[in-house]
Amino acid sequence: MSFLSGLTDVLTGGLASTVMDGIKSYFPPDMSEQEKAGLKLELEKIELQRAADANKAINEAERSLNERIAQQEGTAKDLLALPFVGRVIIFARGCQRPVWGFFTMYVDYVWFTSPTSAMVSDKVVPVYTEQQQTALIVINLLVLGFLFGERAVKNVMPLIAQYFGKK
Repeated sequence: MSFLSGLTDVLTGGLASTVMDGIKSYFPPDMSEQEKAGLKLELEKIELQRAADANKAINEAERSLNERIAQQEGTAKDLLALPFVGRVIIFARGCQRPVWGFFTMYVDYVWFTSPTSAMVSDKVVPVYTEQQQTALIVINLLVLGFLFGERAVKNVMPLIAQYFGKK
């Protein structure tokens, strides 16, 4: 959920029921249930209209942002104007995520399959220092965050917190 959609929920969420609860005590005693239901329906229409207006504003803001980024940074079509270099850059942009993903998988494989300590001149020393292990965890979080999004990181964070909480 983006910041703007969260803002929309705060601004419009439950408006009709909140207003209805607030004004129930001010209903005239002779107001029928049908009139109360009609008023509630009208309030819900207002709430839906406000939500639609907020969503329209969010979409317009996102479109405007995307247009501005395209103007400042250019697009892939702009890169095609460069005969050879442009295609290389487009290729590099396209393969960046898989390269980082496979690199991280390789580093994780080496990390998890290597022994936890080694003998160096009759001394047992850890293969990876604590700082190196922390760096590997951060790299994993960054790569997973970019490849699989915020939801993947949110799902993994409790496990990491639990792991570090025990040490």
